[in-house]
Parts: sequence; structure tokens; C-alpha cells
Amino acid sequence: MDSKKKLKRPITSFILLSNIIFLPLFCLIGSAHMLGLSAWIIDVLFCISAWSSTFAFAILFRKIYPGVRFIEFVKDKFKDKLKASVIFTASIIQLFIFLLILFIVTSGTEVTSTFTVSSWGMLIYFFFKNLFAGPLGEELGWRGFAQIELQKKHSPLMASLIIGFWWGMWHLPIWFTTGLGGIDLIKYILLFMVAIIATKIVMTAFYNLNQNLIIPIIIHQFFNFFAGLINGNIIDIIMYNAIFYSVSAVVIIMVNPKKALYGKKF
Repeated sequence: MDSKKKLKRPITSFILLSNIIFLPLFCLIGSAHMLGLSAWIIDVLFCISAWSSTFAFAILFRKIYPGVRFIEFVKDKFKDKLKASVIFTASIIQLFIFLLILFIVTSGTEVTSTFTVSSWGMLIYFFFKNLFAGPLGEELGWRGFAQIELQKKHSPLMASLIIGFWWGMWHLPIWFTTGLGGIDLIKYILLFMVAIIATKIVMTAFYNLNQNLIIPIIIHQFFNFFAGLINGNIIDIIMYNAIFYSVSAVVIIMVNPKKALYGKKF
């Protein structure tokens, strides 16, 4: 295929198309709510909408990587051998953050339930719903493509800040389903953006240590799962996540600046 047919601004095109696909899909979820459809139908629609970035990337793929097969590209993102040390370290950091937030939110307050789920069955369902409604649908486009492409021109940190911002903005419709308004909504949006950008920096650092897409999928899954598991004020929970993931990002940069701050470009 003629290289002239390649997209001149593939990342911009990807971000725009991801939003164009996501918005109508998300409107379907709102319609399902208004029509009083079953919760499982709404969950399925939510999961489908979360794959909008993958749909966008698949549509644009031939113009981004002429001559490359989509399935081969996907396989390549999972071919590197997983490093137990990377998975363990990333998981321990997130588990520690979860336990710390859980302790802060529940100590000194009278809550009827510590968690948002009340049975093992609901816990398992919640885990897999989060997996399909987030990490599995988002990581190929945002991390496997956009992050790596930006790292060809920018440092991992700069690429993380750029992608983290636009990835956060992609969630915009979801912000207005929180039930918040006024100053509370503004607080939530600002804290959400800080939390997601900080998490993006953590993802990048560990992904650069072990370039298998399973790594950001795990980090993304634990972030969503742990944040949604705690029964508490939504602003407080997102605030603590923003603080502790930001601290983690700073520490990771200080400990391993070569990979997190100015590592090699791909």
C-alpha cells in the first residue's frame, strides 16, 4: 500500500474517532436507563461503549500501519514474556493504596457497609464487569498504539501527560452520571483528571519495564476495581486516589527515571 495513504495525524484521528463512537453508544446507555431496561442490559451496553477506542483504532488501522495485519499487531502487544517482579510490584503498590484509602474512609465514620458489594457472587460479577467495561476495551488503543507512537517523539513522561489528559477527557460523558453538580462536580472532574494522569504515568513506567499489554490492563483493572469497591463519598475516594497515585508516580520517576522520565523512544 502506498505510504502516501497513511494518516498524517494518526493519534489525533484516533482520539477524535474514539469520542465520535463513544458518545452515541453512551447515549444508548442513558436511553436504556430512561426506558427502565434490566441492569444486565445496561451493563452490556456500558461494556460495549468502553470498547469505542478499540473500534476506532481497528477502523483506522490500515491507514496507520499500511501492510500490517491487525491481528498480528494485537499479538505483538502480548508476545513479551511477563515478568513476575513487574506484576508483583505494580499490584502491591495498588493494593497498598486501596488498603490505605479503605482505612481512611472507614475509620471514624459510621458506614452501614464497608464495600459496595455484599456477596462473593456480586464481587466476581463486579470484577469481570470492570474488566470488560474498561481495561480490555481501552488498553489496545490508548496504550498499545497512542502511548507507543508518542514515545517515538517524546519522553515517556511527556507522552503519559498528553495521553493521560486526552484519555481523561474521553471520560467526559461519564462525569455527568455521578449525580454531582456545581462545585462538587468541578472538584470531581479536577481530581479525576489528576488521578487518571498519575495512574497513566504509573502504567507507562511499568509497561516500559515489561512491554506486554497485560501490564497496563492489570493496573487499569485494579484502579477501577478498587476505587469502585469502597463504599464512601465519591469525591473523597477520587481525591485519595489522586493523591496516592500522584505520590506513587513521583516516587517511580525518582527511583527509575530512565524508564519513567526520559527512557528510550520506540
